Amino acid sequence: MSKLTIGSYEEFETFVGKDLGYSDYLTITQEQINLFAEATIDHQWIHTDPERAKSDSPFKTTIAHGYLTVSIMPYFWAQIVEFKNVKLMVNYGIENLKFNQAVLVNSELRMKAKLVSLKNLRGTTKAQLHIVVEIKDNPKPAMETDIIFLYHFN
Repeated sequence: MSKLTIGSYEEFETFVGKDLGYSDYLTITQEQINLFAEATIDHQWIHTDPERAKSDSPFKTTIAHGYLTVSIMPYFWAQIVEFKNVKLMVNYGIENLKFNQAVLVNSELRMKAKLVSLKNLRGTTKAQLHIVVEIKDNPKPAMETDIIFLYHFN
C-alpha cells in the first residue's frame, strides 16, 4: 500500500473506520536501545547489558524499552500518511496501551494504523488511531494502543 496524502479535514474524514496501511520495518539495534537509555536515564540491565541478559534474562538477550516502542510511533505514522496544508500537529494522548510482547534486540518492527474516529473541534481536527506495532515473523504484536493526534489544517 502506498503512502496516503491528506490535505484537509474532509479528505481525512473519508478514512474513518478504515485501515490506513503499514509502515516499513525498522530494526531495533543495541545502539538505539543504549541511546534511549541515556535519554531517559533508564539503564536497567535487561536493556543495556547484553552479557548479563544472556545468563539472567528469560529472553537470553537484551530487549527494547517499552517506551522506545511508543516513541517511534510518529516516525512510523509519517511513513503511512503525508499531511499537506497542516500548520501544526500535536501528540494529544495514548489510551489502552498494552505491551504484548518483548522486543528483542535486532527485532524488526512495523506499525499498522486504523483511523477510529475524527472530530472537528472548532477548527482543530482530533484524530483517534488504533495502532498495532508488529514484530516481523512473530504472530504476537509488540504493542497495541489508541493514539490521539490534533491537527491544525491551514
